[in-house]
Amino acid sequence: MIDAILKRRSIRKYEDKEMLEEDIKEILEAAMYAPSAWGTRPWHFIVVKKSELKQKLSEATPYASHAAKAPVLIVLVADMNLAKKWVEDMSIAADHIMLQATDLGYGSCFIQIRGSNEKVQDAQEYIRELLKIPSDFNVECMVTLGKTAEEKDAHTRKEIDKRRIHLNGW
Repeated sequence: MIDAILKRRSIRKYEDKEMLEEDIKEILEAAMYAPSAWGTRPWHFIVVKKSELKQKLSEATPYASHAAKAPVLIVLVADMNLAKKWVEDMSIAADHIMLQATDLGYGSCFIQIRGSNEKVQDAQEYIRELLKIPSDFNVECMVTLGKTAEEKDAHTRKEIDKRRIHLNGW
């Protein structure tokens, strides 16, 4: 597991290659194993492969432009009828997606949607309307996936700052 954590980097450039369906399935299974508050599992995952739809989603925030060229885009949506701590639940599921993608040799990048309103329209409302998501569901984020077309060094243990670890208090 630590190997995937060290290798996982935010990748914004992808090769123009389709992902294997069994890999997408495995990535989604990993997301569904994420813990959730009170075991509610409020998540829904919208897998987007259509170019024109990815292009429109890439316009949701100023930070999503790379989504247009990603082979796969996953939109993470929470059922607010089930969710107790939806932001945390969906964030953990997103992390599972990114770590499993890394383990399978793919790159990924988290794109924040909740609270992103830098454009004319609130990003969550924009995506909800575009994807016809019911009003009692909230969009936390999107995750891009694909074979990387850029190289980034893995994290190293030199990045660990032990001064930030406290035992039994500050």
